[in-house]
Amino acid sequence: MFKKPIFFLFLISSVALISCSKYQKLLKSPDNEAKYDAAIDYYEKGDYYRALQLFDPLIAVFRGTKKAETLYYYYAYCYYEQKDYVLASYYFKRFVKTFPNSDKAEECVYLSAYCTYLDSPKYNLDQTNTYEAIKDLQLFINMYPDSKRIAECNELMDKLWDKLEAKAFAIAKLYYKMGDYKASIFSFENIIIKDFPDTQYKEEILFYIVKSYYKYAINSIKSKKKERYSITVESYKNFYAIFPESDFMREALNIYENALEKLNN
Repeated sequence: MFKKPIFFLFLISSVALISCSKYQKLLKSPDNEAKYDAAIDYYEKGDYYRALQLFDPLIAVFRGTKKAETLYYYYAYCYYEQKDYVLASYYFKRFVKTFPNSDKAEECVYLSAYCTYLDSPKYNLDQTNTYEAIKDLQLFINMYPDSKRIAECNELMDKLWDKLEAKAFAIAKLYYKMGDYKASIFSFENIIIKDFPDTQYKEEILFYIVKSYYKYAINSIKSKKKERYSITVESYKNFYAIFPESDFMREALNIYENALEKLNN
C-alpha cells in the first residue's frame, strides 16, 4: 500500500537530481549563449538565485554587446526579487550609469531610490538610510519632473519624514525621562520651530515644553529660578492659546498655578 507514494517521492527526487545536474553543467559550460538563454528562462520562472549565478559571469563576457543592457537589468532585478535591497539599489544605479540613454533608465533610477526606501529601518534605529532614501527620491523627482511616479515618490518621502519626526520626538521625550530638562526643551523646541513646524505631535510637544521648563526651574540655582518659572508661565499660556480643550490641560493648569505661586513667593 506504500509503494505508490514511494514511487512518486523517487520520481520527484530523480527530476530534482536531473535538474541540478543540468544546472551544474550549465555553470561549467563554455557556451555563453546557452547560459544567457537559461538565465533568462530561470528568471522568468522566478528562480532568481540560479538566474543570478548564471548572469554573474556573463556580465563581463557580453560587455559592450547588445545583450549587456538586458543582462545588467535582469541582474539588478534578481537582487530586488530576493529582497536584497542594498545590492539591488547599487546595481540599479550602476545600470543607469552604464546605460544613461536606455528607455529603462527612469525605471531604474526610481527602483534604486525605492530599494533604499525599503531598506529604511524602524524610527527607533539609526536613520542614515532614511536620509539616503529621501535624497534618492528627491533626485528622481529632479531628474524626471513629469514622471507618472512623482506622486508616489512624494508619498514615500512623506512616510520617511514621518519616521524622522517620530525619531526626533522619541529622543526629546527620552531626554525628559532622563531628567535632562535643558536638552528636552531644546529638542522639543527644535522640532516645533525648525525641523517639523507642522508636526503631528504639536499638542503633546507644547505640553512637554511646559513640564520641562517647570522641572528645569525647580532644579535650577536660586538666581535662575524666577526667570525659568516666568518662562513656564508663558509656555503654559502659549499651550492654552492653541489647545484650550487639550486632555493635558488639567495637568498643565496645575503646573501653571504652581509656577505662579513660586513667582509670588
